[in-house]
Amino acid sequence: MADSNSKLLRGTFVLTLATYISRVLGMIYVFPFVYLVGDIGSALYSYGYAQYTIFLFISTAGIPAAVSKFVSKYNSLGDYHTGMRMYKSGLIVMGLTGLLGFTILNLLAPILAPIVLGGEDAKNTVEDVTYVIRMVSFALLVVPIMSIQRGFFQGHQSMGPTAVSQVVEQIVRILFVLSATFIVMQVMAGERVFAVGLATFGAFIGALGGLAVLIWYWFKRKPYLDEMLAKSRPQTDMTTKEMFKELFSYAGPFVLVGLSIPLYQYVDQLTFNRTMIENGFDKDVSEGLFSYVTFMVPKLVMIPVSLATAFSLTLVPTITNSFTSGDFKLLRSQIDKTFQICVLLVLPAVVGLSVLAYPTFNALFEMSAAGGRILRWYAPVAILFSFYSISAAILQGINKQKFAVVSLFMGLILKISFNSLFITWFGEIGSILATALGYTVAISYCFWMISRHAGYSYSLFVRRTLLMAIFATVMALMILLIEWLLSFIVGYENGRLQSVFVLLVGVGVGAVAYLYLAYRSRLLEVLIGNRISFLSRNRKKAVQ
Repeated sequence: MADSNSKLLRGTFVLTLATYISRVLGMIYVFPFVYLVGDIGSALYSYGYAQYTIFLFISTAGIPAAVSKFVSKYNSLGDYHTGMRMYKSGLIVMGLTGLLGFTILNLLAPILAPIVLGGEDAKNTVEDVTYVIRMVSFALLVVPIMSIQRGFFQGHQSMGPTAVSQVVEQIVRILFVLSATFIVMQVMAGERVFAVGLATFGAFIGALGGLAVLIWYWFKRKPYLDEMLAKSRPQTDMTTKEMFKELFSYAGPFVLVGLSIPLYQYVDQLTFNRTMIENGFDKDVSEGLFSYVTFMVPKLVMIPVSLATAFSLTLVPTITNSFTSGDFKLLRSQIDKTFQICVLLVLPAVVGLSVLAYPTFNALFEMSAAGGRILRWYAPVAILFSFYSISAAILQGINKQKFAVVSLFMGLILKISFNSLFITWFGEIGSILATALGYTVAISYCFWMISRHAGYSYSLFVRRTLLMAIFATVMALMILLIEWLLSFIVGYENGRLQSVFVLLVGVGVGAVAYLYLAYRSRLLEVLIGNRISFLSRNRKKAVQ
């Protein structure tokens, strides 16, 4: 049990580190990019990228994550041949679906463009959006193939290839985006639309970099994989049809759950501009706010969520292994530790981001009261994104993926039903409130199903969460106090440099306060001390 927990944590921390690096890089490049193309260019980028995200999930059809689960299942039975058969067949399927997705997105671009613009041209025209959608569609030719290779390695509980390829993909993409945008806008004094189109094309260039890393890992690991095949028990007597039938039974829920955040954002794509304009907002103002809600602020908010993403990737094969072997005690232990570590790391990030919302937005993007207000409201939603990602992964790991799908539709129906109404009542904040409502209901349902089908009790998790909430409250009060004291000397409202100073001091004070409380209470030792030696202390009294 200890070895399995250690493997869960080791794999999770590897992916967490890589995902955090990717998220941070994905956030940092936004600042110079927004400076180069402006709010309107950022909105244009968001219009194109949202369509690509939806089509990417459809093109992969959940198969990469399903392959991870499939390979893990048959590896636990000692049948390595069946997992290899699935991998090779899946590569062909992913290549074909990627090509199909690329073709369809190109054909649909002129139809989707006027819809996301709210029915009529603003500063961005239908032709602009069509062009950007077509440029980003090239990534569909590569990403599905890359994704299935990651799924195969994860099925072997090897997270290194995924981690390294993620970081390389992001670095290559960002270097291309910023260099291409700078050359077009500053050197050539070219069109903003052309620069944004090249920026979205960066997804294709980055994917090539990530794919190259995975191919290198494949050749490096091939002798080991061949050795496993040589020791494998005889493969199960499955036809190709039966094999894909089982795979697709996993894949459907994966694609739907993976689409949760993109689908919620797509509801905003279809309704935000239209509703804002109908309620008297100028088209250009609406596009600027749309850029805040769908592009700038989510880049910051999704950094804490990347922890849950890493957990989800690690959970599926690990939970599947425990469930298949019938070790429910280990299964419940893995669920418990995962939930608690998620709160330990995500909650303070969310609270700190919300409290420091105004200086954060001013320091990283531009001086904007609207941007700070949107970030303050959006930050708490990160905890909902995180728990939905993790709880859905747990349900998939215990073969109850249908409940994850039900939860998705429950939340999405609420988002669709209330989005325009809430935007009418609360302005741009309304879309955030509708998202929070949908995710809250979805998570509540997932938690109920986990308790019912895994026999999991939330009592210890609730106690620990209350303790961490107290620590986060103390942290927030310390940040507010230091912010108030600094206001006599320097105010974040006075400029970007002042905002940077307030932000750095606030983050430093908040981090020290939270970590000190978590350390003194032995919470860090109990949850992650076995991975970090200096946290382990011999004390009789433990956190309860």
